[in-house]
Amino acid sequence: MSSSYHIFCIDAFEWLSNRQVASLHAIVTDPPYGIIEYMPEQLAKRRNGNGGIWRLPQRYGGHERSPMPRFTVLRAGDLLRIKAFHERLASLLLRVLVPGGHVIMASQNLLSHLVVSAFSEVGFEIRGQIARIVKTLRGGDRPKGAHEEYPDVSVTPRSCWEPWLIFRKPCEGRVRDNLKKWGTGALRRPATETPFIDLIQSSPARGMERELAPHPSLKPQAFVRQIVWASLPLGKGIILDPFMGSGAMIAAAEFFRFKSIGLEIDEEYFRVAEQAIPRVAELEVNGGAKPLSGSQSNRKMRQIQRNGQFKGLVAGAFGEAREVVVI
Repeated sequence: MSSSYHIFCIDAFEWLSNRQVASLHAIVTDPPYGIIEYMPEQLAKRRNGNGGIWRLPQRYGGHERSPMPRFTVLRAGDLLRIKAFHERLASLLLRVLVPGGHVIMASQNLLSHLVVSAFSEVGFEIRGQIARIVKTLRGGDRPKGAHEEYPDVSVTPRSCWEPWLIFRKPCEGRVRDNLKKWGTGALRRPATETPFIDLIQSSPARGMERELAPHPSLKPQAFVRQIVWASLPLGKGIILDPFMGSGAMIAAAEFFRFKSIGLEIDEEYFRVAEQAIPRVAELEVNGGAKPLSGSQSNRKMRQIQRNGQFKGLVAGAFGEAREVVVI
């Protein structure tokens, strides 16, 4: 069975600049939050264990803690570069998306305001955000060098969720008209009776996923398959991940046999993605869903939902927990 994706080791801005206008239907991506952490010199420091912007934490509770970028050390000039980066990115994405196409992208609580500002200023509509509920060891620390003096103080909250921002290129006319002409303008429900929700519980990527696709920002298939599914309201079109990393989004698209394109500038991560994507796409997650062929995807997804193979807890309107079927 042939694959539904194409991947390129190339600078995303270069590729986007040469892409045909209005030729993509959705963007689902996990870009470098602060830009600087994925510069070649910073990645080299991380790989060599020298730190740089990557905080190299000591063991915690008997476990090795993964390096995490320290966004609190960014200076005014760094913040301006982050804003400029996303303004340029937003302009290029607006150009290549069809009307009504969505951008679903990971962000970071300390930096998301810069991203929202950049995308809205170039013409994207803000359509909300997804809260990925995930426990991390980021934040919550006591004052540096004064742990014993201020034992009851945290400098920042312990991060327990991750924002995924949702933007949309304006539709041509009404949503119903845009859906008919372009196949875009809305988000796909996980089931006919269940709207796509903006609160999703998600554990970090572990086990075989991380072994197959090692990357410092790897997101689990149990989560990314949900947002990839939602990004194409009629299940047709092309999804782009311009910052592919080790290929999690492309693997999720391949799971559904959606057409997709992945871009990655780092040669090492690109080589990982080449090997990882077909294998990660075959993985069974959260109840054993099987990879889908193109004509089977919609029918199989509904069958999975009816059987309740994928379940999660979401907060109700008044804070109560109720069980709903999600993928």
